[in-house]
Amino acid sequence: MGRVQTFDTDEVVRAVRALFWERGFEGVSVPDLETATGVGRSSLYHAFGSKRGLFDAAVRSYLEEVVRPRLRPLTLDPVDPGALPAYLHGVRTVLAEGRAPALRSGCLLLNAATSPIGRDEAVAGAVLGYRAELHTALARGVAAHLPGLPAEEAAQLATLCTATVLSAMVLARVDPAEAARTVDAALALLRARLSPGAGSRP
Repeated sequence: MGRVQTFDTDEVVRAVRALFWERGFEGVSVPDLETATGVGRSSLYHAFGSKRGLFDAAVRSYLEEVVRPRLRPLTLDPVDPGALPAYLHGVRTVLAEGRAPALRSGCLLLNAATSPIGRDEAVAGAVLGYRAELHTALARGVAAHLPGLPAEEAAQLATLCTATVLSAMVLARVDPAEAARTVDAALALLRARLSPGAGSRP
């Protein structure tokens, strides 16, 4: 008979996600994973294959439970005109309040990108996929917020907003206040684009 799993997979993945998010892949040992989950090594490996399998599950969980819920208003059809500034305000609030893991640990995927595991092809692909997903969502937000903006300018603004969010999440690890100010700059730019004479054309 096969081994009967006695733990909740989602709970285990969330526990290891928090650990990888805080310390990075290389900073987490198998005993750390056992302690965080309350599950023995053999059971973890039977369910996930390896420490790397646990990390991959943590990345999927991060995207599904952390990233995509915040992006969801920017993926609706139609996108509300206020969805983009609302998203940026939400990011800024997380950084400014300092209660969420984003402030203490930045972004799980961006942290991986700047560590040795970031050289792994699959991990690099996940990071690039995250960036593309973020850019697509923010581009839809730009289009809804500034419908009269020429396509080239809209594309540039979406790229700038994407870079702002990514850089703010990196800065959050070392200077949360500066990370929040980085997002403030993007919000100020959006307000300026809405002002009369800002250069957008109907």
